[in-house]
Parts: sequence; structure tokens; C-alpha cells
Amino acid sequence: MADEIPPWAARLRDERRSRQWSQRDMAKRLMEVANEETRRSLPLRESIVRNIGNWEAGKHEPKDPYRVLYAHAFGIAEDRLFSDPYKRPRRTPEEILARVLPEGDPKALLTTGTGRRIGMGAVTDLSARVHGLRLADDVLAGGDLIEPAFRELDTAVRLYRETVHTEEVGRSLLVSVGEFAQIAGWVASDAGRHEQAAQAYRLGINATREAGDAALESYLLGSLAYQITNTGDPGEGVQLAHATLKTAERHPSPGVRALAWDRLAWAHTRVGEAQAAMKALGQAATAFAVGSRDADPPYVYWVNTGELQIMEARVYTELGRPLRAVPLLVDVLGRYDASHTRELALYLSWLAVALADDGEPEEAVRVAWRMLNLSGEVVSDRLARRSRVILEHLQPYRDLPEVRELFAHHPMPPNNR
Repeated sequence: MADEIPPWAARLRDERRSRQWSQRDMAKRLMEVANEETRRSLPLRESIVRNIGNWEAGKHEPKDPYRVLYAHAFGIAEDRLFSDPYKRPRRTPEEILARVLPEGDPKALLTTGTGRRIGMGAVTDLSARVHGLRLADDVLAGGDLIEPAFRELDTAVRLYRETVHTEEVGRSLLVSVGEFAQIAGWVASDAGRHEQAAQAYRLGINATREAGDAALESYLLGSLAYQITNTGDPGEGVQLAHATLKTAERHPSPGVRALAWDRLAWAHTRVGEAQAAMKALGQAATAFAVGSRDADPPYVYWVNTGELQIMEARVYTELGRPLRAVPLLVDVLGRYDASHTRELALYLSWLAVALADDGEPEEAVRVAWRMLNLSGEVVSDRLARRSRVILEHLQPYRDLPEVRELFAHHPMPPNNR
């Protein structure tokens, strides 16, 4: 099995792959770092390529001068490169962002180097992987996905930077970077890593703006607006939501435009602007009803009438109108996909709060039990925040036996706002 190769062989292979080099690229690099005298003694590149395959398979260990050349090519000390034991590098999201955003500058992405030439096949592979990551986010929480999400973002950025490609392929690569940045930011936000999420979103915004993809730029702006509205300054969230809408209006997608109006509705709600929020909700419904969903990009697959109802109900709940929120939530939750545990628990939390605010504490407790039991093993900052909100809204009813029992099993979590 591949995992049974010697540690030094696994290291040579992984270091090469982490740089997106083929074995031919590796051979070229080894020849380039050799001094003139050593280069004259090296065999033809095809022979070096065969040796690289054998070394990475652990069939035999490279001897001098190749050990020294490998160390120079990778920028890693020879004794460390060939030492035991070897543990595959696992970069943290912080380390990945530090590398893809030198000195914190999102525009630094837009510089390319030289390397192997790639075509649209590489873009197709990235598109399949980012969609798989989005589907994984439907059933897994941020704490489970944050490391793989940022590793994929890292790969997409380096593929753009370190390869030679046509203008068309380069534009498509930037779009892929934007898609990975959006899902990485969303996952980081769900894991409570809000600064990393904002950095990822801004990286994606710059990439998609350079690529000229208005729909994806709007999606990223909306994601950033939504996060800042919830965890930062809601006033800034309103400004970003307006920018989201302005960008979305350049694209015919009903899903993209409806989502932009929803983001604006929520931002207005958080600053207490009820009339503006209601108007934005109406515009979201209108936008969704106009045009063909064939114009929707794949990342808004989840935007549907049920999601629009959920946002409407959330706005009503937040504005203190629970009587209007409850029937909407009951309707959507009655047909919601139970495999989407985090979203189901989040939406149940809004129903529990609406019921408590409507003076139905016993029913609110019943829903709260279901929500809290669902979210027990889900590593999500969003769920932790909502759990606290439920308990806060049930505080006035602590004298009721049902509420006391709930608090006995689910103490108030810390306030991370």
C-alpha cells in the first residue's frame, strides 16, 4: 500500500505534490538548482523522471548529488528532508491564509508565476471538488470542515499562481478560487473563526472581481454582509448588503438576486429598520419569481421558496412579530430535509423563540428540546449562539416545571457575541 512506503519517500512525494509539480517538473527543478559542473554529470531528464518515480515509491533512496538538489529545490534542510519519522504537513487555516494573502493583501492573489501549463481539465476538477465541499457543508458543521475547506482553497490559489495558462483558463481558475473562498469563509464563520472568514471572503471578492463574475462577487459580498450583520457592526452590514444587491442586479439569476434582497432584509432588521426590511422581503419574493432558474449558478442550488419563507419568519421574529413567524416556520419545517442537521436545528431555534415570544412556553420548550438534542454533537458556532438565544427567551418562564427541567439539562452556554 502507498502508506507503507518509507517516510523519506512519502515526504519527497508530498512536498512535490504540495507545489503542484509533476514528476517532469520535479526533474526540471532538480536540474535548474544544480551548479554547472553537477548539471553536466546528470543524465537526460527522462532518466531523472524515472528515478523520481522509483524514489517516491520507496524502491531505493536517492544518493548524492540528488539529496542536495532536492534540499535546494524544496528549500528544506537535507537532514530534515530525509529524516525519520515523517508526519504529513497539516497547515492550519491561519497558516494557509498567511501564505495566500502575503501581508494580508487580498490583491496579492492576482500575481502569477511560471510553471507547468494547464488547461480547462484542471478547472473541471476544481469545480467538481468545490461542489462536493458545498454538499458536505449541507450535512457537516464548520468544526468538521474547516481544515479541508482551507486546504482546498490553498490548492486553488496555488494552481492559479504557479501554472501557465491561457487567459480563459486563468479567468476560470479565479472563479474557482472565488467559489472555494466562499465555502471556506462560510465554514470558518460556522466554526466561530470570523476574522478568517472575512479574509477568505475578501480574497474571493478580489478574485471574482478580476474574473468579471458579477453573480459570484455578489454571493461573496452577501456572505460577508451576512457575517458582519450577525457578528460585527450591523450598520456596516447594511452598506455591504446594498453593495451586494447592486452587484447582483448585473446578473439575470433569480436565485442570486433574491438572495441579495434577503441579505438586505436581514441587515435592515438587525438595525431595527422594519419598513425597509419588509420592502426588501417583498423584493426578494418578486426577484425569485422573475426569470428562469436555468440562469442560476450551481452555488445557489439551496435558494428556494422554503429558504425565503425562513428568512421572512426570522425577520418577523427579530422584529417582535411572532404571530406572523410561527405559521411560516411550521410550514417549512414540516417538509425540511432531516439530514441537514445544522440547518434544521437553526430553524427550530427560530420557532422556539417565536413560540416563547408569543406566550406559548410549553410548546417552545418542546421545540427547544428537539433543537438542543439535534445540535448536541454538531460543532457549530451558529448553533451555540442560537442555543443561548432560546434560553434567554425562556428565562421569563423559569418557574414552569418544563422550563426548569430544560435548564437543568442545558445550562446557559457562554456568550460569544
